[in-house]
Amino acid sequence: MRNKLLFGRCIDTGSWVHGLDPRAKLTGMVLYLAAIVITRSWAALGVALVFSLAYMAATRIPIKYYAKAAKPLWVLMVFIFVIQCLTVKQGDALWSVGSWTLYSAGLGSGLIAASRMALLVSFTAILTFTTTPGLLNQGLAGVLAPLQKVGISAQRLTLMMSIALRFIPTILDETQKILKAQAARGADLREMPWKEKGRMLVSLLVPVTVSAFRRAEELVLSMESRGYMIGAPRSEYHLLRWRSKDTWFVLSYVVLVAVVLLLSWL
Repeated sequence: MRNKLLFGRCIDTGSWVHGLDPRAKLTGMVLYLAAIVITRSWAALGVALVFSLAYMAATRIPIKYYAKAAKPLWVLMVFIFVIQCLTVKQGDALWSVGSWTLYSAGLGSGLIAASRMALLVSFTAILTFTTTPGLLNQGLAGVLAPLQKVGISAQRLTLMMSIALRFIPTILDETQKILKAQAARGADLREMPWKEKGRMLVSLLVPVTVSAFRRAEELVLSMESRGYMIGAPRSEYHLLRWRSKDTWFVLSYVVLVAVVLLLSWL
């Protein structure tokens, strides 16, 4: 189970994208999100697709990994597509079933919406594929540093993110142990009907949740015993340096937003 998890995994291929400042990557992803949100036409979607494939290729990570990153959300993509088809009543009538009619505008809107979601999920995986959790948290702390002026602790937010990312494989390992223990007692998940599988998975929530709280308590005691304090001055093992290639990287996203905005609304 843990080997199938791609979220939060860094795949080091030595590409130039891996060497970028994590603050530049985070800024770029925010701009990419804005570009995807304002995409309203096939031309704009095509530009976003070419842009995404170019940077995916630059990471030298196989495209199949990005497809796997988006695979868990295929149900949400289908749901978005169906909702658009059901609610948009413009264009030519293509197909009718009872009182419901599928219109060309609804079909096009559904395809664009589902494609936007697929691009967003798969492309933002670049952030975790090319950045270690430590550098990602350090970059996030740098991006959120201005929030200190309004009383929001960037260090607290980044600590929460770091712990959450590191707990994911631990919780998966715990779940795998419980599944193996149940299989040893004759409860084979692969041979059960779907209804029984659902009940069995629900029964996993209690021991997994209890284990997560227990590990969280142990982590708190361990950090307190070592004198860790939120807000205390801390040094960094890796010093972040903003270079010219980071600036050009962010500017490419600014250009993407401008082009998508131009194609979508003019």
